[in-house]
Amino acid sequence: MHTIDMILLTLYFIGAICGVYNLIKHAPYFKERFKSGVVSAFMLAMLFFLGAYTFKMVIAIWIRLSTSLTGRGAVLEAIQSYAWTIAMFGTTAGLVILSILTYTKRYDLFVYLRKIDKKGEPDDVEER
Repeated sequence: MHTIDMILLTLYFIGAICGVYNLIKHAPYFKERFKSGVVSAFMLAMLFFLGAYTFKMVIAIWIRLSTSLTGRGAVLEAIQSYAWTIAMFGTTAGLVILSILTYTKRYDLFVYLRKIDKKGEPDDVEER
């Protein structure tokens, strides 16, 4: 394994670990916000981006390890290429959403989820 492979693997692992750490640490916030039925669009976009970025780092580790240690066959290379493309769509979409929210200064934009009462009815349905 070359020095550049080791450096890149180290950076990918750090990125993946930091992504997982942030997802875990923000989980109580999202659990509470989803339970209340109101979520900040900016935080939701951040969660989406962070999840996609963490997935992307796992794919990068997988590709780098398989290339450095064993080489890749055509099928594995195709699967990794599709996985990388999916990860890129996710991170790009997350960055675009965050950029739009930042550009429009819509940090206070909230997504209101429908609450369901204990009987299983949406809260905006009147009983007759």
